[in-house]
Amino acid sequence: MSDEDYVYDEESGDWLPASELAAKRAAADKVEVRDAVGNILQDGDQVTLIKDLTVKGAGQTLKQGTLIKSIRLTGDAQEIDCRFDGIKGLVLRAEFVRKR
Repeated sequence: MSDEDYVYDEESGDWLPASELAAKRAAADKVEVRDAVGNILQDGDQVTLIKDLTVKGAGQTLKQGTLIKSIRLTGDAQEIDCRFDGIKGLVLRAEFVRKR
């Protein structure tokens, strides 16, 4: 017999081992970010812009085909945080990039 504690899962209505329920909740909290083509993005990926984007507040336009290195996921399914020369705190929508 196992000495593991069982916890009631309100979603399924079942009693589950605590470790299994914790793993299930962790998987549900993970946000999946996809680019314009449908590729899954991860921290550190390189992406390319698929259209010209005007950056508000910077007075600059990022051209189609611009390579953005080392992105970071923000926890939002449609936003990625990245760095680009001369622009601090650049956040791009995932629908405007393609994984390289």
